[in-house]
Amino acid sequence: MRHLNYNHLLYFWTVVREGSVAAAAAALHVTPQTISGQIKLLEEQLGGALFEKQGRRLVTTDLGKLAQGYAEEIFTRGLELASVLRGALPQGRRSVTIGVPDAVPKLVAYRVLAPLLATEEPFRVVCHEGQLDTLLADLVAHRLDLVLSASPVASGTHLRAFSHLLGESDLAFFATSPLAEALRPGFPKSLDQAPFFLPSERSMTRRVLDAWFDKHGITPRIVGEFDDSALIKTFGQHGGGVFVSPAAIEHDLTDDSRVALIGRTHDLRARFYAISTERRIKHPAVAVITEAARSDLFSALESPRRPARPA
Repeated sequence: MRHLNYNHLLYFWTVVREGSVAAAAAALHVTPQTISGQIKLLEEQLGGALFEKQGRRLVTTDLGKLAQGYAEEIFTRGLELASVLRGALPQGRRSVTIGVPDAVPKLVAYRVLAPLLATEEPFRVVCHEGQLDTLLADLVAHRLDLVLSASPVASGTHLRAFSHLLGESDLAFFATSPLAEALRPGFPKSLDQAPFFLPSERSMTRRVLDAWFDKHGITPRIVGEFDDSALIKTFGQHGGGVFVSPAAIEHDLTDDSRVALIGRTHDLRARFYAISTERRIKHPAVAVITEAARSDLFSALESPRRPARPA
């Protein structure tokens, strides 16, 4: 294949961004016929259709999604270069694009990713939220550099992606201070019939919790179920139920005087992974967060556990 015509690729990328040929033509100040002709030439060069019609909408084909991922990286970096030359960004600033599923606690995501902002040459961090399956598809299409996840890539998957364990943490139970104080004596049996805000049934954490409840003869009184870990934390902070979070961020949670620790359990563990398309870590951002997580965020949990702090 001869070298790509990047003008053709730009027209394709603009159609994807703008949502239609007409809108792309207006954005680029050319005619719709010009856009359509240039995309047709690109399709001939790539050997397949980039779009297909669904009703009145144009949607990208599998080939189109692949081309979109590369185009996004090419033109985003081009815009970044233009910003550097204008002085809008520090020269040499590295950029990393990260997917964060809703199931990953936001405080964990912050603690894992914060070292990227504190290196000698800090990264420009771009985060996207979404469902894990969608983010993994974006990863293998090179629209993301890595995905931060609470579960590894499923065995037997067709996706060429690799899970790098960042660390693991005991799970701990939290509530507003009055409720935590009432439930702390007799933990964990005291949790029986206690009000709970829990992850939805489709999450791995929920399945693990349900098994743990069964093992200990605990029947939680479920007052709310959520896909988003941030919503669980917000509801828990404002009272009405117990919520579960990794002990690694215990101090971040209890710095809010409204929230107190009930207790932690050593036989429930949360694991966190950096998922990338590299079997061996080469991407500098993945290397930074992996080293920091293993040496700092999760390493403290290997030392003797401290007793629960009083409310």
